[in-house]
Amino acid sequence: MRAHGGDDVARNLPSPMNTLLALWLPILLSAVVVFIISSLIHMVIKWHAGDYGSFANEEAVRAAIRAGDPAPGRYVLPHCADMKDMGSEAMLQKYREGPVGHVTIGPTGAPVLGKFLGQWFVWSLIVAAVAAYLAGRVHGLDHSHARGAAKLVGAVTFIAHGFGTVTESIWMMRPWSASAKYLLDAALYGLGSGLVFLWLWP
Repeated sequence: MRAHGGDDVARNLPSPMNTLLALWLPILLSAVVVFIISSLIHMVIKWHAGDYGSFANEEAVRAAIRAGDPAPGRYVLPHCADMKDMGSEAMLQKYREGPVGHVTIGPTGAPVLGKFLGQWFVWSLIVAAVAAYLAGRVHGLDHSHARGAAKLVGAVTFIAHGFGTVTESIWMMRPWSASAKYLLDAALYGLGSGLVFLWLWP
């Protein structure tokens, strides 16, 4: 007879909740490390400063968008309501004339930096928790497996923070150079998180 959770007992693994409780400190510190690395990248190194250009006729563009009064959201130019219409001569002419692009419109008003930073930290905490959970379930909480667990945490952190930007470059026209820099960011986050878990693995 095998008791409830017998698979975990057989493999000498803690329950999912116990795994997260045992790893709360590296989870928290990993999120802090990612937050610090991100802050250094954006406020000190500033290698993303050139990722976003400006329109030479910005005021005219602002006036045109304001006249349309679009709700916050994601917009595409030229807009095609149905894929089957993309091959029509009228749509092809719009593509030839340009511009072709994706535009994100946010709520009117000054950006609330504290809100963005708070959401970023919560997301980093979620990524750290998921990475810790997977590493704990794969390797257990024996310190002899700390190196393997740290490598898995680093890999999961890199994937979670970095791979979404590739999708943006494939489908949303984000320059590949910008995505390459975000992948480098993610690699640094993964390295920092991996080192934290290597240090603090039970």
